[in-house]
This record gives sequence, structure tokens and C-alpha cells, in this order.
Amino acid sequence: MNDFAGVNAMELLINGMVRRGADRNNLKAKVFGGAKMVTGLSDIGGKNGEFALEYLQREGIVCLGTSIGGTSARHIKFYPAEGRVMQKMVSAPVREEVPVPTRKPAGNDVELF
Repeated sequence: MNDFAGVNAMELLINGMVRRGADRNNLKAKVFGGAKMVTGLSDIGGKNGEFALEYLQREGIVCLGTSIGGTSARHIKFYPAEGRVMQKMVSAPVREEVPVPTRKPAGNDVELF
């Protein structure tokens, strides 16, 4: 996610929370995710995690905790009224390669006789 798209998404999220009664000055955050799930591809998850932390710092939003990076997916349960999060690491193996789609030869499957 480029910075412009990331900033826009964060502003939409925060403005939506403010419309529902949140006070921007009292916001606190916890950041999860950013695992690199497929080897050989760019580390977009890690970059998104770094962006989120930099954004929070720049905007003065306190980050209470993080769990980002690595190679395992996370299952997250969030209890917003309590500010509590439960995380379970999913022990799925990292895919070693990305399957390349095969293309059919040009033409159709009609056989003339």
C-alpha cells in the first residue's frame, strides 16, 4: 500500500469512528499482521505494518502493543468495549512458490471434421 492510499484508509477509519462518537484525542491502537506468507514475493505485509506504526506515531495515537511480521498468519479476536485482543498464531506452512497460471492456446475447443 502506498503512503497516499494508506493515509486515506486510516483517515476514513478514524473519521468513521469519530462520527460514531469516538474522541480522536483518546484513541489508542494495537497493530497486528504483516506476516510474509509467500517466499519470493515482496514483503508488503511488513511494509504495511511499518506504515501503520509510523502513521500512529506521526498522528500522536498511542500504540499499546504490536504483533507484526514473521511468517505465520494470525487469528485475532477483538473486544473493543474492553480494549482486549486475543491472538492465536496459525501454524500454516509458508508457501515456497507462487503457482503460475497456465494459459490455454489461442483458439477454442471446437474440432472441425
